[in-house]
Amino acid sequence: MKENITIQFIPHSELASVNSENKLKKILKIVKENKIVIIEGKLKADEEAKLIENTMKQIDKSFKGIEIASFEEAANFDFFYKIKSGLARMLLGDKFGLSIIGPATLVKEIKRDPSKIELMVNR
Repeated sequence: MKENITIQFIPHSELASVNSENKLKKILKIVKENKIVIIEGKLKADEEAKLIENTMKQIDKSFKGIEIASFEEAANFDFFYKIKSGLARMLLGDKFGLSIIGPATLVKEIKRDPSKIELMVNR
C-alpha cells in the first residue's frame, strides 16, 4: 500500500516571534515526522545553513537528511513594480518568498524557474 504524502504549511505569523533556534527545531521536528514543510517567507541564509548543520548531526538509518529550497518572486518586472516591491519588502521583511523543506527520503527533487515550482517526490 502506498503511503500518503503530508504537506504542512506554516504561516509567517507562526514563526515571526520565535527565535531562530526554536524555529529550526520546530521545522526539523516536522520534517522528521516524514512531512514536507512549506513556510510562508524565506529562511535567512544563516538559518538555512544552521538547519543543514543541525540535520547533519541527526542523520541515522531512519533519517537520511533534508532537501531544501527557498524562492523569491521573479525578478523580471518593470521599474515601478520593483520600487513597490522593495517598499513592501522593507515593511514586511522576511514574509516575501517561500521555503520548502522535506525529508530526503521523500523529496526527490525541487525544481524552480521564474514561473513555477516543481516538487518531485519518491513514493
